[in-house]
Amino acid sequence: MSGVLRLFLFQARRDRVTLPVWILGIALLGFATSSAVVTQFGDEPSQAAILTLAASNPAFLFLRGLPDGTGVGAVVFFQGFAFTAVLAGLMSTFLVVRHTRTDEELGRAELLGSVPLPRAASLAATLLLGAAANMLLAMFLAAGFVAAGLPVPGAVGAGAAVGAVGVFFVGLAAAVAQVLPSGRSANGAAAGLVGAAYLLRGVGDALGAPAADLLHVGSAWPSLLSPIGWGQRVRPFTSPDLSALLVLLAAALVLAAAAVLIRRRRDVGASLLPQRDGRERAGAGGTSFVGLAWRLQRSTLAGWCVGAAVLGAVAGALGPLVSETVSSVAPLKELISRLVPGGQAGLIDVFVTALLGVAGVFAAAAGIQAVLRMRAEETEGRAEALLAAPATRARWLGANLLIAAASAVGVSGTAGVTAAIGLGLSGTSSGPAMSLVPAAMAHIPAALVFLAAAAVVFAAAPRLSVLLGWGMLATGLVLGEFGELFGLPVWLQDVSPFRHSPAMPVEPFDPGGALALAAIAAALAGLAAYSLRRRDLTA
Repeated sequence: MSGVLRLFLFQARRDRVTLPVWILGIALLGFATSSAVVTQFGDEPSQAAILTLAASNPAFLFLRGLPDGTGVGAVVFFQGFAFTAVLAGLMSTFLVVRHTRTDEELGRAELLGSVPLPRAASLAATLLLGAAANMLLAMFLAAGFVAAGLPVPGAVGAGAAVGAVGVFFVGLAAAVAQVLPSGRSANGAAAGLVGAAYLLRGVGDALGAPAADLLHVGSAWPSLLSPIGWGQRVRPFTSPDLSALLVLLAAALVLAAAAVLIRRRRDVGASLLPQRDGRERAGAGGTSFVGLAWRLQRSTLAGWCVGAAVLGAVAGALGPLVSETVSSVAPLKELISRLVPGGQAGLIDVFVTALLGVAGVFAAAAGIQAVLRMRAEETEGRAEALLAAPATRARWLGANLLIAAASAVGVSGTAGVTAAIGLGLSGTSSGPAMSLVPAAMAHIPAALVFLAAAAVVFAAAPRLSVLLGWGMLATGLVLGEFGELFGLPVWLQDVSPFRHSPAMPVEPFDPGGALALAAIAAALAGLAAYSLRRRDLTA
């Protein structure tokens, strides 16, 4: 046991910067959401207005969650829980994979295995660290809610709900790390499962049945398949239900126990799904920077495209069903006819537009991940051998930026095509179904800005590139999604590239905005190439 505790302290020391950034960032978001709701929706008529609007908009339910009556705490939980739960899940999965599968891949676990410790000691320490990190997150979130003026019991319950979701993903990521052979594949699969949990919760909420007062919405059965959906069922500020927390913690224990059992029975570096051996010689594409970048990124891109295809299919196929479900409630149908131009068809367009916006975030994330792959190549020594050939760093960067841009285009296009197919088969679109393809592609310029900015960070501050690259995406998403709720100045909200992506087909395409974003991306790419030429490779 003492060995596990020493490993726990060692891993905590390695994460002494990363974990506080995650925990304090999520807690700050919770505090900001609470303060904004108190400021903007402090009286009951304002709360009822926002909840009624949400109940009439399935896209709002998909993105945010379920209205659960008036009260500042209930509105805060509705506005912010799903997003903070996703962040807790990502924090947990990255933490676990970093200390398990990635350490094995880089040889650190083999060094630890040379000392007299149980085979699963490092994994047990990681599980303890993940649980402790989520306990701290729950405490800081609760403290932020209380500081914003929310009641203490509800604040504690809301923090515990987010922490319990995070603990579930600690166990899930530990199991995934035993199955997949590399840190990249394990990270991708675990993050994909976080996204799937958000998607299932969103589908269940969008299909939920609004109450007659339009202040409450009950979730449909898909929400029960999601740990985020279970966390949402805690309802800390209205009718607390701690049994949902027990379900999450029990599932986390089962997953963690399974991971420990597998780890005890397998060798270091082995996995349930073995890694395939590559060919002895590279093909024609492997002789160029572009071909190499494509070979390194193609499996990751395929994963992002699968996620985008699922999201697009949900947008196209579920839109009509959501519209019919909402329109079956008489008071809500009357409200929709007043608020949404075009009636049912207009409601479908709003729902599809919201999900294509999420696909735009996927496109930006795929591009950022492709750019940050260069940092892994640098730290693991392969970039030094690659650049020993008569080739410039600008060519290396340009090839990776080209693949990153292609990744953003591929993800957006996949979402648009699958949404068009789904909506075309339903026959309920207010216009040509294939118009959803350019609607999805309209988010590409914003994605290009993010990946070019990540390239600048990689070139100028390589040791901070991963933290800042993903941090910029999170900041842009928060400014675009919550900026108005937080009452931020318009100029600050406009810093987010997502704010300048047209919400097609609800809004017309803005060529000026797209050209401006593309010009910014090109300028950032040039700056990245210049900065990379002026620095040495780093470990």
